[in-house]
Amino acid sequence: MKEKSIFSQIIDREIPANIIFEDDTCIIIEDISPQAPIHYLAIPKREIKGISDLSDTDHGVIDHLMIAIKNEMSKEGIKDYRLVINNGSEAGQTVFHLHIHVLANRTLGWPPG
Repeated sequence: MKEKSIFSQIIDREIPANIIFEDDTCIIIEDISPQAPIHYLAIPKREIKGISDLSDTDHGVIDHLMIAIKNEMSKEGIKDYRLVINNGSEAGQTVFHLHIHVLANRTLGWPPG
């Protein structure tokens, strides 16, 4: 049996997390190791390892996450934020369940890294 990712365990309420938003398709939680005053993770409920693992049947997953992020940030009155998706260990991905980092409320430099 495949081991569930920490995000799947959070979605299944096996591990606690501070949930910011949830619907049938995704969940947005606070990152436990924040890199900015606002650091959320937007996660599809269906476990997809990363962007490279999206298939033709995954139409709408990223769209849905983006709209959920936009709606939550708008609700919180936050206009400026950065979205980050790491794909693969060399890119900094440590949890292999697709997720989008949402960083806000501090000046973010460029280039990142």
